Amino acid sequence: MAELSVRHADLADRGVLITGGGSGIGAALVEGFAAQGAKVAFLDIAEEPSRKLAERLTATTPHPVLYIKADLRNVAETQAAGNDAAEKLGSLSVLVNNAGWDDRHELEAVTEEYWDNSQAVNLKQMFFVAQAAIPHMRKAGGGAIVNFSSIAFLLNMGGLPSYAAAKAGIIGLTKSLAGKLGRENIRVNAILPGMIVTERQKALWLNDDSIAAMVARQSLKRVLVAEDLIGPCLFLASNASAAMTAQTVVIDGGAL
Repeated sequence: MAELSVRHADLADRGVLITGGGSGIGAALVEGFAAQGAKVAFLDIAEEPSRKLAERLTATTPHPVLYIKADLRNVAETQAAGNDAAEKLGSLSVLVNNAGWDDRHELEAVTEEYWDNSQAVNLKQMFFVAQAAIPHMRKAGGGAIVNFSSIAFLLNMGGLPSYAAAKAGIIGLTKSLAGKLGRENIRVNAILPGMIVTERQKALWLNDDSIAAMVARQSLKRVLVAEDLIGPCLFLASNASAAMTAQTVVIDGGAL
């Protein structure tokens, strides 16, 4: 990962919890916050890549990077993991709700079970992770929550109705939490990425033609990668955005 030129001194030594941090965008965010000198913990269900990431970063960053296994669909397990992370970090003042599951699904094939599982991964867990983190932020005197949505629900994409509904719901959740928590100096904002090309995306959904089509639509004529989201996320988590809450930031290369 190329080192960012912008340093956010206030992030040093702060407790940061990131969901879905074991690979892809989440792994880039874990590395980005760790490089700022933050105390970082992340939740993920995939053990092998998560442990390798934590070991690699712990060898090169100011603080050990903590991995905690959690199935975010299980509320009790997830909240216990969040509390465990806060205790081990010593404090918690930043939560990055990154985890998601962008599985494609045709309208006719969606069952009640599929819908509920998709919502549990993409929307429900965000609220309950935040619910667990907020008492620790209060104890710290304030904090920042960054929720990851997507521009998918703005593109009229027909092949992922449950995912699109969840990503739209994240905007409502963000604004509601921001309205509730602002008086306690806890800010809540959302990032809406465009087409971020990761290895998983290339393996499952993307090919040269689909990538080229999105780049053609973008104002910036280049492929967007996970590292493009580090700077915006650090900004929203840091004092650089101290007066900003209940907002959505689109990082899509100008596709909309």
